[in-house]
Amino acid sequence: MGFQLENVVPWGRSLSEYIKMFDLTSDDFELSILDCAGGPASFNAEMTKRGYSVVSCDPIYQFTDAEIAQRIQDTYPIILKGVQETRDHLVWRDIASPEQLGKIRMAAMHEFLDDFPSGVATGRYITAELPNLPFDLGEFDLALCAHLLFTYSEQLSLDFHFQSVLELCRVAKEVRIFPLLVNFSNDISPWLEPVMNHLQNRGYTTEIKQVAYEFQKGGNQLLRIYSE
Repeated sequence: MGFQLENVVPWGRSLSEYIKMFDLTSDDFELSILDCAGGPASFNAEMTKRGYSVVSCDPIYQFTDAEIAQRIQDTYPIILKGVQETRDHLVWRDIASPEQLGKIRMAAMHEFLDDFPSGVATGRYITAELPNLPFDLGEFDLALCAHLLFTYSEQLSLDFHFQSVLELCRVAKEVRIFPLLVNFSNDISPWLEPVMNHLQNRGYTTEIKQVAYEFQKGGNQLLRIYSE
């Protein structure tokens, strides 16, 4: 069957959110960055405008901007309904309401859509998915992965997490994964501890770090992985 667009629920985040989610500094901006499972985020577009180097990969990039835009329109009301139903699990501080959240997400996704055709042409958007990435050993200084690993622990096996995290460590000198909670809950992923042990047994250093971003209650930590 392959990857099906009708199975995708696109939901893009902005540069300002990435900065908080991944505790990014001005020094980090100078690195070569991989945004893995980037989806329709505006991070790549905004960073590129500022002169920085980002490559994003996601299986959704095999589709055209028009196809992705249609899928965004189709799923937007469904996502907002889900947010309304789980609003008690969320922190309404920087974002005051589901309606404001929707406006922020749509603005980010429209910026992505505007950038997508030129980004594909210049190799900034690559069709690829974990656990097998088409990049060389140590090709990137920093790999970011948001709202996939640990988030979908109920759908993605522990073995998938093992393979995926090691693949990110293969292509990047440092990896940051956010958040550490299971989707639509306030529960830490059951895969977090075994993944950390798996990495440490292979010589990697792991660190759980608190960040300035919290939308899921308790979802204000990232996992940082690197080699000494």
